[in-house]
Amino acid sequence: MKNNVIRPLFVSLFLILCLSLSVGTVVFGPAGAAANERLTEMPSLTTKEGKLNTAYLQQLQSFVNDRFFLRQKLITLDHRMSSLLGISGEDTVIAGEDGWLFFAETLDDYTGTNPMSARELFSAANNVALMDEYCRVSGREFTFIIAPNKNSLYGDFMPDYGVRAQTTNAKRLHKLLDQLQVNYVDLFAAFSAVEEPLYFAHDSHWNSKGAALAADLINRSFGVQSGYFDGDFSARTPHAGDLYAMVFPAEQDPETDVVYGGTLDFTFTSKATQPDAIVLTTASGGTGSLLCYRDSFGMLLFPYLADSFGSAKFSRVVSYDLTGNEQFVAIELVERNLDYLIQNAPVMPSPRRSIALPEEIRGTAALQRAEQGRSGLAQYRGQLPETPDVDACIYVVCADAVYEAFCLENDGFAVNVAEDATPQYVIYHIGGVPQMFEIQ
Repeated sequence: MKNNVIRPLFVSLFLILCLSLSVGTVVFGPAGAAANERLTEMPSLTTKEGKLNTAYLQQLQSFVNDRFFLRQKLITLDHRMSSLLGISGEDTVIAGEDGWLFFAETLDDYTGTNPMSARELFSAANNVALMDEYCRVSGREFTFIIAPNKNSLYGDFMPDYGVRAQTTNAKRLHKLLDQLQVNYVDLFAAFSAVEEPLYFAHDSHWNSKGAALAADLINRSFGVQSGYFDGDFSARTPHAGDLYAMVFPAEQDPETDVVYGGTLDFTFTSKATQPDAIVLTTASGGTGSLLCYRDSFGMLLFPYLADSFGSAKFSRVVSYDLTGNEQFVAIELVERNLDYLIQNAPVMPSPRRSIALPEEIRGTAALQRAEQGRSGLAQYRGQLPETPDVDACIYVVCADAVYEAFCLENDGFAVNVAEDATPQYVIYHIGGVPQMFEIQ
């Protein structure tokens, strides 16, 4: 008799809940995005070509799953229950000690799992060295900055995974940059020397004081003096942590950020003024001009640098265009994304080299021209026909000269030459011996 009452009651409550979510979505509208979510858009019954959209029902299901009524509150409730067990409940977030949250994509770096290969690290370092060389030859100053993953600095707050990497991609890359005499800023050492946390507990990024320290070190690498880190940071302001918003989208983050008490005197010369804009340009009473390629860590970093230089350009484009005339060039890249350095070739002329050509042709190599060149350059991309030595540079022979190419992932390469240049051969070392392949 008892089961005859409980079962219908349970089924009725379940149906009421489902109906409430459906009705609520219709009445109050679909739920919005939380944090950095990219939600599915409402699908169309037809495609752009005017044909029937055969994936409509599947796309509609994704739309409903992303936007049902009370979605963020229910997600928050589920994650709150998970937090009682010491887990975040969100696959992209790791729950640490004392309420600290970490970005799950940094776990491989933290444990040393799936490190970049020796060839990939050499390729990344050599590409940075080519950018450094181009700037120096053109009378400009260059520096490279790795923004540390949060758990690289504050691993004591991480859960116990049983193993922690003794050497990391970042450390290995720094060592190669030393050998290649490339100018870079070591934020790992500088941040580790400061006792107070310079990253948010609920966010994957540094806080405003951490950004101030990074700015001072970047300036110092260019011979520009600043003391933002030693300024007054007594005031506090609310801060919405990106990781906290993923885990508890319906709650207000209780964490705050320290605020720089000095004056950052700059103006925007671009229409865009939001910190996450693709391109920002600024002007101030400082001296010199700066080109800074940055990622999301640049949102708190750029105001200090904008204050330091007479003019500055901040870009989030991942293909670094160095063909401008800015006096100072800085490239900031977060530790977890170091493979970006071998995914995209920078926009700059490939340097000319003087090398001896092998007497014999070993085979053929395929090379394709990019659809559209930039800054008056033609870019060619290809794959090496055979595996190169770990530290092999790649050279492309044209009728007028030999050029050093940029090394890309999966034995790829790219070369930027004049529009009228025609690549003929590619040369690189295999087993310590230079080999030449005819380009077809």
